[in-house]
Amino acid sequence: MSAPQPEMKHDPMPAQVQEHQPGLESEMTPAPDYRPRYPGAGRLAGRVALITGGDSGIGRAAAVLFAREGAKVAILYKDEHEDAERTLALIREEGSEGMAVAGDLGDKAFAEDAARQVAGRFGRINVLVNNAAEQHSQPSIEDISDEQLKRTFATNIFSQFYMTQAILPQMQAGDSIVNITSVTAFKGSEELLDYASTKGAILAFTRALSAKMAATGIRVNAVAPGPIWTPLIPASFDAERVARHGQDVPMGRAGQPNEVATAILFLACEDGSYFTGQTLHPNGGSLVGG
Repeated sequence: MSAPQPEMKHDPMPAQVQEHQPGLESEMTPAPDYRPRYPGAGRLAGRVALITGGDSGIGRAAAVLFAREGAKVAILYKDEHEDAERTLALIREEGSEGMAVAGDLGDKAFAEDAARQVAGRFGRINVLVNNAAEQHSQPSIEDISDEQLKRTFATNIFSQFYMTQAILPQMQAGDSIVNITSVTAFKGSEELLDYASTKGAILAFTRALSAKMAATGIRVNAVAPGPIWTPLIPASFDAERVARHGQDVPMGRAGQPNEVATAILFLACEDGSYFTGQTLHPNGGSLVGG
């Protein structure tokens, strides 16, 4: 009989809140870990990637990792200018080129204009990472206002349609789309009803689009993170809830953005060449999907 395994103990996150969605990475304590862990291997050499919500959190970690792997990287973001400038500096530190475009991704006209700007600067777009999202904790479905409902759907799922519509015509065989959904698409969330609903829609969108695009050689996949330490957390919950973030998963801690970025890279590059319509689950051990 094997000896019992020691229980892993993890310190809680410091209690903190932010008043503005989707939150600022520069105001978080401790800072999220976005740094790639290994030297690059040229897995995205010669490629151009566009990452929505790329200024901070998972988007920043993906942007820096993509740059290390040789991609030129464009980030779209709402209005977190300081975070965006820091991400651009990190892309340059990796020896690559970056650009940033600020605006409302829930606005189709902005999505189309941003795609034109990126293609105009870099000549093409090979990888689209639909990552931008917002969430608003509410105790009851009756507390979700019509404005909040429309806003959450516009940012989380409409933006993915808009960006895909704008970029897909210029993609070709070997290019890829990675949509960021969530563990809440599989498990639900009693305090994030509208957010979880959008993440379920992203899952269906990914599966449907992947089937449509398979014959073209363009792959479409998803990543469904669990509790990750990003600016969205202190911008969404009260201080007590933030301090407990991630403690209810089997690994007993929140994940870091760089623990999700590697899954995104795998699906974006040729390492994932036989993956389409699939979802990866960096979630700390929560068993979902059967």
